[in-house]
Amino acid sequence: MAEGDSPTIARRRVRLALREAREKAELTQLQVAEEMEWSLSKVIRIENGDVTIAPNDLRPLLGLLNIKDKALIAGLLADARTARIRQQAWYQSPDYREHLTPALTRLIEYEAEATEFRYYQAYFMPGPFQIPGYAAALMGKLDEEMPTARIKARVEARRLRRETLLKRLSSIEVFMLLDESVMLRPIGGAEVFSEQLGELHRLASQGLARIKIVPFELEGVLTNNATFDLLTLRSNEGEVLYRENGLTDEIVEDKAITSRHHERFNKLWQIATDENDTIDYIRRRLDKLRANIRSRAENPQ
Repeated sequence: MAEGDSPTIARRRVRLALREAREKAELTQLQVAEEMEWSLSKVIRIENGDVTIAPNDLRPLLGLLNIKDKALIAGLLADARTARIRQQAWYQSPDYREHLTPALTRLIEYEAEATEFRYYQAYFMPGPFQIPGYAAALMGKLDEEMPTARIKARVEARRLRRETLLKRLSSIEVFMLLDESVMLRPIGGAEVFSEQLGELHRLASQGLARIKIVPFELEGVLTNNATFDLLTLRSNEGEVLYRENGLTDEIVEDKAITSRHHERFNKLWQIATDENDTIDYIRRRLDKLRANIRSRAENPQ
């Protein structure tokens, strides 16, 4: 275990090592459950990261999976102990936990451990950089039947995520690839949207985030899976992919899949609008919005 590792990183390291060892041993999750006299759901939850594994359970499991390297065993046992340290994070409180999906909760955990953030958005601003008014308007439009309490909790969660990331901008790298439609869709109305664009312009012009637009004239560049967040974790712990389609969301940690998305992001980044030109585009769009707002104020109907 690396010094200073968090329970999140330690838990991830253990479950990925267990899954890799199980697959190498050509054992199914059901076979492991039967050999260990566990329920199948316990094995699934351990490998998914939904629960931690106790060191006393880990030792015999490592034997079953034919892991004999003493240094590796010692490291995994240390990680298992670290993973069980309870963290009192805001998103673990009942006020948030019942309103956030398991995948989103894990994403928030990983955001605290990431050093690089890549966002590809074809429809809306990236979640952690949405201002509260934009987030509230967006959630209300996406699901008009969503309970008010859930909307409130999720908007507040986005605010807290945003505040956390803004405080870390000097020590992390943020890359945003935004389809041009994101700049034209006035979520929340002109006033809210102009405030949102103003924040985006600030981040880009001050060098706090690197932002590029995928313009309409680039035909056929939208990725098949549309939007995604790709996080690079510290300490060479790999990458985590988060994606949602409006109905479901998921965390993907398969190296082949995350690498493919990273490569796809880089290809799009190369052909997207230049960063300085993107800043100019946002400013022009912002100036036009603000002029329209002033015009309506001066000439009310």
